[in-house]
Amino acid sequence: MRSPRDAFGKSLVEEGEKRKDLVVLTADVADATRTKWFAEKFPDRFINVGISEQAMIGMSAGLSAVGFLPLASAFAMFLMRAWEQMRNMICRAHVNVKVVATHAGFSDAGDGSSHQCLEDVALMRTLPCMTVVVPADPLEVYKATKAILDYPTPVYMRIGRDYGPTIHKEDYEFEIGKAEWLRDGHDYVIVGNGPLLWDALKAADHLRENGISVAVINMHTVKPLDTQTLTKLFNFNGIVTIEEHSVRGGLGSAVAEFLLQHSTSTSPPPPMEIMGARGYGRSARDVRQLIIAQGLDSTSIINAVKRLERRTKL
Repeated sequence: MRSPRDAFGKSLVEEGEKRKDLVVLTADVADATRTKWFAEKFPDRFINVGISEQAMIGMSAGLSAVGFLPLASAFAMFLMRAWEQMRNMICRAHVNVKVVATHAGFSDAGDGSSHQCLEDVALMRTLPCMTVVVPADPLEVYKATKAILDYPTPVYMRIGRDYGPTIHKEDYEFEIGKAEWLRDGHDYVIVGNGPLLWDALKAADHLRENGISVAVINMHTVKPLDTQTLTKLFNFNGIVTIEEHSVRGGLGSAVAEFLLQHSTSTSPPPPMEIMGARGYGRSARDVRQLIIAQGLDSTSIINAVKRLERRTKL
């Protein structure tokens, strides 16, 4: 599986073989989202609504209400115009719809900031019954696609376009709401999700070689959070969060909220560095160019851990 969207398309076709109630909808982006693969195999269970994301969400809600399992997929940026429909037609009605947002984050590098969605996790976290999943690499996308179809509540899953460096081995088991420890450590901890975990691992390995022990956690489920894992963060000297999303309202905010609400006078929250996009993206040759420009690469993560080290020694 070469890319996140390819992994999604492959998993969707496999699930279509098993689930006769699965209906896939898209908004005139079947080829780009790889839902075209499902359409070719199961044309009677595929609906292209045209460039109308709001209508797609409304139709998905109706299909769920009469017993189907609908999955709606489009570009993350353009699904944001359907947030109201997700709120009112899916979440308020408590219907089981899966929404898969592709081309999220900086993954649509060439099309520039108008196509680079950096705010979606913040919006989806506010919806009471919406589960939010951010896989790290193609294998996790493949397994998460199967998992969200089994999950009993509405799910918003965001994936990239083609950029997806390998993080997991084939025997990896994905579970919604269960964080994954990618590296053990005892001094500092990096909590992240999405493809930037590749940079987090590279940074942790470099720091370990220089005498700083850094754990790395894949917090692929932003909602509901793995609170058992988050409780263990109080044991570290400092925390770095990293995400291909705005620093406002995403994973970093979710982790900070949890720590503040569960701290005590004898167990205060450790100092944090929240890393993410601090503005809009721009056109670029590739995703790596944007990651470096936004200060989210491994070198920037190393510097964030070193800033924490200086803060904790004051």
